Amino acid sequence: MASTATATGTDDVRAVRAFNRFWTQQIGLLQAGLVDTPWSLTEARVLFELAQQDATDLADLRRALQLDAGYLTRIVGRLKDAGLVTAERSADDGRRQVIRLTKVGRAEFGTLDGRSSDATAALLDGLPAADRRRLVAAMRGIEDTLAPRSDRPPRAYLLREPGPGDLGWMVQLNAAVYAAEYGWDQSYEALVARIVADFGEHRDPARERAWIADLDGEPVGCVLCVRRDDETAQLRILLVDPAVRGLGIGARLVEECIRFARAAGYRSMVLWTNDVLVSARRIYEAAGFALTDEEPHHSFGHDLVGQTWRLDLRPELAADRATIGSPSAASSDRAAS
Repeated sequence: MASTATATGTDDVRAVRAFNRFWTQQIGLLQAGLVDTPWSLTEARVLFELAQQDATDLADLRRALQLDAGYLTRIVGRLKDAGLVTAERSADDGRRQVIRLTKVGRAEFGTLDGRSSDATAALLDGLPAADRRRLVAAMRGIEDTLAPRSDRPPRAYLLREPGPGDLGWMVQLNAAVYAAEYGWDQSYEALVARIVADFGEHRDPARERAWIADLDGEPVGCVLCVRRDDETAQLRILLVDPAVRGLGIGARLVEECIRFARAAGYRSMVLWTNDVLVSARRIYEAAGFALTDEEPHHSFGHDLVGQTWRLDLRPELAADRATIGSPSAASSDRAAS
């Protein structure tokens, strides 16, 4: 059977395997017993699952842990022989076994749980606060990436104004993401740097603003609302870290930008993008922007098609569009531009 490492990427496979070796050693999984107990990692995990409720169906336990039925039966047998669990036939279905922790089993679980918490606390206590945040965020990122999408819990994010270092982070994120996803060269990074530097140096707080989206204490998205002229605001450098796309952060950043521009007295908002940025264009369309102009150009090392999109911010026209319907309204906006 051919190896899949080549298709996946040999360097990526090596990196994941190296991390697995490093982490198992860090948390003591190579020892004969977990946290100086007689129990293996799998046995300790079975005790953990059983401790979460009064009784557990053996078949449900096997599905939850994705263990071979024979292997799990042997583990339960060892725990039963040690007096940690009981096993009896289900009153509802004699073909099924119900497993419960005994009083001794719950005490043993308490020892395992306490020692595991203490070992983790000792690992974290040796790290500066910023490093702890990075470590926990990275772990959540791994979990979110590998967990089935249906199992992922909703995640809360926060929109805030930029703090020290955030403007530089905007430039870095844009340069890294567009180089990785589209192969854009450093001329794009230079463009974003000029945009951000101009905002930082000349921003009018009453009519211009930036937002950073934070998730788990780390910045993951950004957008600028800047003055184009007295009546027109411009939305610039909207971007969300690819690792957290799908949470609605991009749409929320655009919504906040529009709300601010309307409150600041602008009559319309424009933005410039490229046709290859399909996901961003969907966000703009959903927010009510209409495409008003397209023009081929060669930038950032590629042949592209630039697009100008416009949104009328006047509430009476927004109401008219809602009454008439979005398709004809988009056509009217396009013609008027």
